[in-house]
Amino acid sequence: MTAAVGALCSVGYFLLALFGAAAFMRQGSPSADALTAPVSILKPLKGTDPEMYSSLRSHFTQNYPEYELIFGVSEAEDPALGIVERLRSEFPARTVRVVHCRQQLGANIKVSNLQQMVEHASHALLIVNDSDIRVPSDYVQRVTSPLADRNVGLVTCLYRGIAGGSIGSQLESLQISTDFCPGVLAARQLEGIRFGLGSTLAFRREDLDRIGGFGGLADYLADDYELGNRISGLGLSVHLSEVVVETSLPAYSLKEFVAHQLRWARTIRACRGNGYLGLVLTFGFFWALLTLLLSGGAGWAWLLLADVVGLRIAMALLIGRNLLGDRQLPRLLWLLPLRDLVAVVVWVGGFAGNRIYWRGEAFRLEAGKLVK
Repeated sequence: MTAAVGALCSVGYFLLALFGAAAFMRQGSPSADALTAPVSILKPLKGTDPEMYSSLRSHFTQNYPEYELIFGVSEAEDPALGIVERLRSEFPARTVRVVHCRQQLGANIKVSNLQQMVEHASHALLIVNDSDIRVPSDYVQRVTSPLADRNVGLVTCLYRGIAGGSIGSQLESLQISTDFCPGVLAARQLEGIRFGLGSTLAFRREDLDRIGGFGGLADYLADDYELGNRISGLGLSVHLSEVVVETSLPAYSLKEFVAHQLRWARTIRACRGNGYLGLVLTFGFFWALLTLLLSGGAGWAWLLLADVVGLRIAMALLIGRNLLGDRQLPRLLWLLPLRDLVAVVVWVGGFAGNRIYWRGEAFRLEAGKLVK
């Protein structure tokens, strides 16, 4: 029975993710004093995010000898600048630059801004992360240390999402902790990491120049994926840091959550078509439930459903709670069946066209690029 085969394949995927998590948790941390070269942190901004003050502040309080913060905005009146100026006043000794990015050099405004911001960077080591990312005080030290190995070209980080009060926000948090991050760990275990995550991209400026700079990424939606993929293409490895960072999620409605997931799904399909097809084998709850219905409630099908659900919950708790430190996860587990069924609908919807809405504008995705 096809549905039962799908459920068994999902069991294999869950086990792969668990083995991947165990291997990741066993990896040694780089020496704390392996690298102390000065660092430029680039943070493109557009509007404000939940908890933006505390997220940005965490970058001002790093235990690292020398680093600078470079913020970039497209509009001089961007409300995020008020938070930056408040932090500038709070930390007058910190080197801070604000770049007004007046040119639009591609469809992806964030990357367009990064291209203009990097011209103001003083240092050879660069860190880029999203504006909503909160980091620990030893973050810069720990994410740059692997770059002491010349065979490492990029360092990236897993992250956990702090949900707001809405069901859409809670489902988004579950998606990150119980689906997205397990998928990254499974990929690492199976073939290694050949991509970056927007939560952290730490790399050398010379390697950025070797792949053509940010300019070559300015029309891609998944710029983080593309940056990691191109640096990997230089023959350098992508290191998944043991540091887990944090993002505060907007109070998505259920409709907004589905729309966000659909955009993400179509982006993944555009970047990794075969990998996107393979996602059908990760929908264990759906396949086990379908098996139960098609078998007329047979005893073996109930046993299969129990095994799938038990393994799914074990994966969620080990990776989400233990590895990522997602303290909200245990009280959100009751939403996991809904999240898993919505994921199937979103996956199917990912095939229904290549149009997405991003930052209030409509685009077509062609080979991962944004086309108006």
